[in-house]
Amino acid sequence: MLSQQSLNEFRSAWLPNITDVGLNRLIELLGSGSPLLIHGSFTRAVPQGCLATQIAWNHPTTTHLTQEAGITWLHHVAGLNPATSHVIREWDRSSCNDFEIRAELLDLLREERTSRQTSGGQSQETSGVRCQASGVKSHKPNVKNQDRHLVTAI
Repeated sequence: MLSQQSLNEFRSAWLPNITDVGLNRLIELLGSGSPLLIHGSFTRAVPQGCLATQIAWNHPTTTHLTQEAGITWLHHVAGLNPATSHVIREWDRSSCNDFEIRAELLDLLREERTSRQTSGGQSQETSGVRCQASGVKSHKPNVKNQDRHLVTAI
């Protein structure tokens, strides 16, 4: 079971910065028990990556990155220190056989997807924000400090 610190971090820093495509990708990987979703490192061999890396590969700010994608997404998009992220630390301590954590994350991701669908318009295509660097629309990007120059309203 995820700690309260991990749950708080996941809800406040991760979910608001995951694109709809990234959300669907994690749901697919967790739901199928895919070996592409790994523990213990950010990336092994593309397309094997941890939670943050799989999200990063589906985010317009970090989609062009490979080995450093997850670290960059955590730091520059989610505003977290990858070395001290509660979610990453708990994910790495668990293993692919820790079905409780996987099921809990899967439930949270499905709830988020349902919430976005019922809120009408928070999808990647209609969020009203465009990343200038890639020209791709993004779901609720984090516009903290150094990232302010990347995002403009349409």
